Amino acid sequence: MNQTGWDRFIKLCLASKNASMLSALFELFLTHEEKENLALRYLIIEELFKQEKTQRDIAQDLQVSIAKITRGSNELKRMSPQLITFLKENI
Repeated sequence: MNQTGWDRFIKLCLASKNASMLSALFELFLTHEEKENLALRYLIIEELFKQEKTQRDIAQDLQVSIAKITRGSNELKRMSPQLITFLKENI
């Protein structure tokens, strides 16, 4: 991944002052498929973070492979304390 490009993209996103501007940026930069994948990834992380369902139930409910759920679960295990706090406040 091109770190310089990613850092600049993140700064551009942070400069957006509201949800509609951020959404417009995502419309410009992301394909329909990329937006679908990002939305699905959010739902996976949200369900895993809540810890109310098994990974198999999440996979079945979202109609995705168990491997996608496992990847999300593995990422959650590597979260920093700051990210955990942020997610608790915002999910």
